[in-house]
Order: sequence, then structure tokens, then C-alpha cells
Amino acid sequence: MPIDTGDTAWILVAGSLVLLMIPALGLFEAGLLRRKNTVSIFMQIFFGLALLSVMWFVFGFSLVFGPDETGGLAGNLDYVFLKNVPWDDSLPYAPTIPGVLFAKFQLMFACITPLLLTGVIAERMKFSAFILFIVAWSILIYYPLTHWVWGGGWLGALGVFDFAGGIVIHTSVGMGALAAAMVLGKRRNYGPAIMVPHSIPIAVLGSSLLWLGWFGFNAGSALASGGVAGNTVIVTHMASSVSALIWVGLSWMRTGKPSVVAAINGAIAGLAGITPASGYVSVEHSFIIGIAIGLASYCGVLLIKDRLKIDDALDVSSVHGIAGIIGALAIGIFASSAINPTGPDGLLFGNYEQIGIQAIGVGVAAALGFGGTYAIMKVLNFLIGVRVSKEVEDIGLDIGEHAEQAYADEEEFKIDEDLQKHSK
Repeated sequence: MPIDTGDTAWILVAGSLVLLMIPALGLFEAGLLRRKNTVSIFMQIFFGLALLSVMWFVFGFSLVFGPDETGGLAGNLDYVFLKNVPWDDSLPYAPTIPGVLFAKFQLMFACITPLLLTGVIAERMKFSAFILFIVAWSILIYYPLTHWVWGGGWLGALGVFDFAGGIVIHTSVGMGALAAAMVLGKRRNYGPAIMVPHSIPIAVLGSSLLWLGWFGFNAGSALASGGVAGNTVIVTHMASSVSALIWVGLSWMRTGKPSVVAAINGAIAGLAGITPASGYVSVEHSFIIGIAIGLASYCGVLLIKDRLKIDDALDVSSVHGIAGIIGALAIGIFASSAINPTGPDGLLFGNYEQIGIQAIGVGVAAALGFGGTYAIMKVLNFLIGVRVSKEVEDIGLDIGEHAEQAYADEEEFKIDEDLQKHSK
């Protein structure tokens, strides 16, 4: 099939929108954290983007999308350094766009997925440990799982569907966040009166850019311009809007005040949750799915943070994990081949088996995400220690880890003195 210029143009734009999401993630997270850790979160995001990009170029794409000679477990090394990936022809995964463009689009997913975990390790993890963590997490969790679902592996052969990453990305990250939080432990002096967002406007800006970029994230996963991409855009927007309203309503009832932080978290939960189903369901059904996502993810925060007392700094386990699970299972109920002929029918359209198949995919991703992350964190903690010292945590990772500051007027941190001390 010849390269289609319209499809190619759309995926060029969609990939750029997903790239926009990565610094937007930094804005969103930094705004919701304390100001003394602002630089550290941006350093993790930008350094991670560069490192994970090189890994994908050198061997990651090949391990995920290279020809499978292992019975559905991994690709081979035919595509290392993108060797044999055509620039003027396509790959079977996306027959109407250049092979290198498909590799670049998938690169964005390979970068943003481990970086979502910055939201759980924030304000207390060594930068050196963070580097090793995202390298190990990509190789041992993201690459295998993505091959199993999208790269011709055994879960895809079983019939598991995941349009844009609810299983591959959000379920694995969410359950990994829970494991990472358990190993790291709570931040010093942890409590709602102390862990106050330092700049809600910055967080709102970040969430707005994430919302924009998510249209590339989801609709770009159609890998072509056309009806599926168009439907995916409106489905994505509807689920996010509904989930945001649910979060604000529940928060308002619980605290007596409407919260903009609840609004942006609810919107992100809706975006994450609809991701796996976005290319397979109607906009009417996305409304129902958005309600389920909003209710489940908000209650998940109450359970994990308030009841279990686990310090998941930015609620990654609920906003991404629980939301992604709901969306992945929703495929088994609401998916329709009338919306996407390459997708499945769900329970409402006569396919009673799909929800069970989706549950298998969710279970595998959850187990690998949680168990793999727990093991990686434990090994790193044994080898080098994953947590900064009490002194560094108290003055903030910006100064303690990077000898830099986000704001020049922080007199309470004695910046000049501490900068001189920690830059030596």
C-alpha cells in the first residue's frame, strides 16, 4: 500500500502533540508540588525524555516491534538503531505512513510512560536512582508489555485490545506507582496541611496542555486520518469533561468547597481512563464510561491516601491506574465494530467473551506493573539507596540534588548559603 500524505501529515502532528504532553506533565506536577522541588521534577522530565528517546532509537523499538522469534514474548534486534526501518515505505503496523514515522510516534509513548511515575516518587527520590529506575522499568516492564499487546505478542494474539495505552501504559504505571510508593515510604512530615500545591495556576496550565496533547495521544493511535480518528477526538473530550465534573461534585460534597485541583485531576483521570476504549466506542457510551472513571478514580484516592495512608504524591495509582483499568474493561462491554471495523464487539453487541479477555490483559499488566516495579525498587534500594537524605529532603531536591532554584525570592530556604554548600 502506498504512503498516504494525509495520514502522514496527521501522524506528524499527532506525534508533536504527544511530545507537548511531556513538558506539560512537568508543569502539572510541579504546580501541585512544593516550590522547593520544582526544578527536580523538570529535570526528571527533560532528562528522562532525552534518555528514553536514545534507548528507543538504539534498541527499544526493535525489542517491541521487531519480528517476533520468541513465541510472542519479544521482538528481535533487526531494527536496532532503526536499521531496516524504511523512510519511504511502511511497516505492517501502520501501512499508510513511513516506517520511521511510526517508530517516532511510538517513541513518544515510550518516553511519557515511565515519566508518569515521576508523580509518585516526587520530592524524595535520588536523581541517580531515578535514572536507573526508568531504564530498568522500560526494559523489564514497558518493552515486554507493549510487545505482548501491540507488537505481535501473545496478549494481542489472545484478542486483548488496547487502542492507545490503557493497559500498556496506564494500568502498568498505576500499579507500579502503588509499589513505588510502598517502597519509598511517606515524605517527611507528610500531611495535607504541609503538602500544599505551590502554584495551582501552573498546574492548570499543565493540565490544559495535557488535555490538548491527549487528542494526539488517542486520535493519533488510529495511525491514519479519517472517521476513527475523528470519533476518537470527541470520545476523548467527552469522557474527560464528565470525569472532571464528577470529581468536582464529589469533592464539593466532601469538603464543602468546589476545588480546581479536583477539576484538573478529574479531567486527567477521564483522559487516562478513556484511552484504551477511545477508538472502539461511541460518544454516547463514552459519557457512561466517563462517569464510571470519575467515581472509581476519586474513590481510589480516598482509599489509597486516606484509608491505606500510602503517599502516592500525585495520585498516579488512581488517576492513571484505576482509571485505565476501568477503560480497558469497558472495551469488553461497549466496543462496537461498527465504530471501528478493526476492533472487537463488546458485551452489548453480542460478544460475551471480550470482557474476560480484557480482564486477562488488565491482570497481566497490573501484576507486571506492581511486581516488576516493587522488585526494581527493592534492588535499587539495596544497591545504592533510592531516597535522598533527610537534610536534602528538608531543604528541597532543587538545591540538595541540583544546586539550582526555581524562584529567586525563597528567603526561608537561605538559598545563597545552601547553593554554595551543595555545589561544592
